[in-house]
Amino acid sequence: MIYLDNAATSWPKPPTVVQAVADFIKRGCANPGRSAHAMARMADEAVMHTREIIAGFFNISNPLRIVFMPNTTYALNTAIQGIINPGDHVVTTMMEHNSILRPLSTLEKAGIIQIDYIEPDKFGRITIQSIKKTVTKSTSVLCMTHSSNVTGAIMPVAEAGKHCRANGVLFLVDSAQSAGIVPIDVENMCIDILAFPGHKGLLGLQGTGGLYVRENVPIRPLVQGGTGSFSDSLTQPDIFPDVLESGTLNVPGIAGLGKAVQYIIDTGISNIFLKKQQLLRMLMEGIEKESNITVYSPIPEANSGILAFNIENMDSSEVGYLLDKRFGVCVRSGLHCAPLAHRSLGTRDRGMVRISPGFFNDENEIDLTVKALQGIARGSYR
Repeated sequence: MIYLDNAATSWPKPPTVVQAVADFIKRGCANPGRSAHAMARMADEAVMHTREIIAGFFNISNPLRIVFMPNTTYALNTAIQGIINPGDHVVTTMMEHNSILRPLSTLEKAGIIQIDYIEPDKFGRITIQSIKKTVTKSTSVLCMTHSSNVTGAIMPVAEAGKHCRANGVLFLVDSAQSAGIVPIDVENMCIDILAFPGHKGLLGLQGTGGLYVRENVPIRPLVQGGTGSFSDSLTQPDIFPDVLESGTLNVPGIAGLGKAVQYIIDTGISNIFLKKQQLLRMLMEGIEKESNITVYSPIPEANSGILAFNIENMDSSEVGYLLDKRFGVCVRSGLHCAPLAHRSLGTRDRGMVRISPGFFNDENEIDLTVKALQGIARGSYR
């Protein structure tokens, strides 16, 4: 099997991650912040250690502004429901995932907010010029992805953040496809709120992710409940991370996430990005002479690691099926939870095939995948 669906979930995980999760489960799995016994303290320390590692990784000055959540979707919904108010003008892009589009659309349909959408170019890229044209001093929030989950296009987040900061606009960034691949510095990029997954580029387990909220950004909790603090009060604590972090955490997963991020730090994020660029370039060069293949992704240097394409006269799901059943290549096909992106790129009727190599893939796997794609495109796979 050749696994090339890392944009959905990265695999395999670094050995240190697997070991950390197993060790934690074996040694003790108590709830952090709920008890004073040794096992609970160990859980507390594991969670705080991971907060500190992630804080350093994203240049977050206060680790307690990081809130652990099950995934990026949960984090984005928490942010959108927590910071947006009636009458707000919200700007987003046509390239967003449904984790942003659906909660915003629900608020718009209820008459609570007004939304403006920024159009992409043919590779799904959003320009800083279009952002500056749409985001004005009357805008309350800009919600945008750092990198498209459809085409891999990397967006001008740093420039957008500076424009938002200069105009008093809150800046919410979805880093589902960039965290662990493209460097993120919340200070230099002027990011007010950052949603991140643990299970994709950060190389951790499913069921992990989080939300960073800058100091002095007011936010309402989406979920309220037990936090282990102020337990005599009937109202949710307003301190971080407790205000947004109710219920039992996935402590084994968080412990593993700490090891995963440390692995990225030790390896060097630039080396990871370079490896993904190299593999992506092999894929693109391998199919560039196939006249019946349409590529939607930008060049590797402007791409977080995705090759999105279609083969003429074939449904994307058929191509994905053939890659899996005949060649043992795991990819994603169809619509990628981003309906406005597909509408903009003209692929709403059949979706597209998405190949996303990871750091642990090798050139031999890419070579075999290229041969498979050439065979399918030429009709010679039979």
